[in-house]
Amino acid sequence: MKLRDLDIIVTAPPAPGWGGRYWILLKVTSDSGITGWGEVYAAAVGPDAMSAVIRDVFQRHMEGENPENVELMFRRAYSSGFTQRPDPTVMGAFSGLEIACWDMVGKDRGRPVHALIGGRVNDRIRAYTYLYPTRPSHALPRFWADEDQAAEAALDTVAQGYTAVKFDPAGPYTIRSGHMPPMPDIGRSVAFCRAIRNAVGDRADLLFGTHGQFSTGGAIRMGTAIEPYSCLWYEEPVPPDDMDSLARVAAAVRTPVATGERLTTKREFAQALAAGATILQPALGRSGGIWETRKIAALAEAANAQVAPHLYAGPVEWAANLQLSAAIPNLLMAETIETPFHAALIKGAIHVEDGFIRPSDAPGLGIEVDEVLARAHPFTGTGLHLQMQEAEVDYRGEAIFEGGAPPE
Repeated sequence: MKLRDLDIIVTAPPAPGWGGRYWILLKVTSDSGITGWGEVYAAAVGPDAMSAVIRDVFQRHMEGENPENVELMFRRAYSSGFTQRPDPTVMGAFSGLEIACWDMVGKDRGRPVHALIGGRVNDRIRAYTYLYPTRPSHALPRFWADEDQAAEAALDTVAQGYTAVKFDPAGPYTIRSGHMPPMPDIGRSVAFCRAIRNAVGDRADLLFGTHGQFSTGGAIRMGTAIEPYSCLWYEEPVPPDDMDSLARVAAAVRTPVATGERLTTKREFAQALAAGATILQPALGRSGGIWETRKIAALAEAANAQVAPHLYAGPVEWAANLQLSAAIPNLLMAETIETPFHAALIKGAIHVEDGFIRPSDAPGLGIEVDEVLARAHPFTGTGLHLQMQEAEVDYRGEAIFEGGAPPE
């Protein structure tokens, strides 16, 4: 079996757009007619430019190769252009293509991917979700700054069976370097933690996100302020490539530090572990694909750390995350996004039941992509999948995070 054809579909989820402005789905076909699906999460350039990168990586390093040879193809892409270092754009392209290879090999063998990377150790995968509006009274964008609405959404989410909820009330992410959080942002964050903890009690863990926006001192101030509410993690408190600052924050706060959404390959995740991160959050459409992230999980296991795959993308990456989650002994939980469009795009193949997901035994990723639906929602905007604001930091605390990537 050889890799032969590549098709790229850039699909835009309808409003409210949870999961990003667009998803880059890859359809790879072998010379024997077997199809594999993948998804690219990295999007530092627009979808047209990213599609060109994906095609280059495929043609240069993968076309004509046996899809089983993921390690060989990884080394080619990782070393491309005399680099041999993590490159989020190239490795993002490779990650989506590599996921498609595993889907293809699993279908060829008639086995789920997790059976090919060590077998199942988790019969149920604990799921978590962001807090999204759940009631007609939850109006955007005010929802993102209202602790009472967040507490109501937390109650509704826990009633569905979820045992962990994530929120990030500490202001929008910005292109500015790490900064001190304004006092109103600290106050809002404490109010969110207090209101949600009072609402759910000990029925759910609180996951506090920040998008890597704080200076070292600012991250310590924020982390200290939320400590009384026993959050399960403090996510990406400093810029993702600043491992020295990460180490200082991890040593100074008692809330476990989590990171990894924006990291790629075992090289960067090893550095995060050395800096004191105890929860790794790889997004398989960026981290290097399934096999590379299986190695990352092994590094975490040796460091007594856990893995919580990240998802702010479409359901193909979700399926890949779940296949990995089924096969690793140090899984903490896996992020999920439940929207009608996510479900329809994979024909309802993934179900969250009482806060958990049972891994599929279907071949490959265990999903069937509705290609007609994906093509019926082309992306026509100009924004990136996710993007940061250029405005200066608002020290009056009036600027708020608006849920990732609202439709343009």
